[in-house]
Amino acid sequence: MRRVCVYGMIAALLAVASPAPMAVAASQPGASMRVGGLTSQPIGHYEFCKRNRRECRTNGRSAAAPRITAFGWSVVREVNAAVNLSVMPMTDYEIHGREEMWSYPETVGDCEDYVLLKRAMLIERGFSPSDLLITVVRKPNGEGHAVLTLRTADGDFVLDNLSDSIRIWTKTPYTYLKRQASFHAGRWVDIQHGADVSVGSIPD
Repeated sequence: MRRVCVYGMIAALLAVASPAPMAVAASQPGASMRVGGLTSQPIGHYEFCKRNRRECRTNGRSAAAPRITAFGWSVVREVNAAVNLSVMPMTDYEIHGREEMWSYPETVGDCEDYVLLKRAMLIERGFSPSDLLITVVRKPNGEGHAVLTLRTADGDFVLDNLSDSIRIWTKTPYTYLKRQASFHAGRWVDIQHGADVSVGSIPD
């Protein structure tokens, strides 16, 4: 398949410790991303928030990342694989006739659309919005890309439309640039040691 991209239940999911998709000690240095201050919001997300204000609100004070149960991990793997399989990759220009149009996909979408759908499905299944963060990265070829970061007590894991595997962020080939703030779904923070990339953003 062509890959296109430029640039009650809660307790069952979270309460009991279980192995992550990759064995990562919670205390291992670098298991969780180090984030800095507020930064520019991607223009596509800014416009998405104007259309969907309820989805871009404060999450309250950011709590510690949760420990995910075995059942929780099975849900994460299921959602990641199901969305990757059900959505055909196409560019925003092919779908909407314009660039940077973030929306929920039905049958086609680009990387941000995959992320939006996975995030919504996991929230519906009991995960906290503060632990499901849209993240902008740079691929090895320099192109911008978007993935979903899942915050856990074992580190930050990545759901990616280019892979059905759920991997700790340090085991992916990407340079991490910025992501949604855990305390507010409409704010973005930079990821320390990232570098700037040409991605549609609104001014700071």
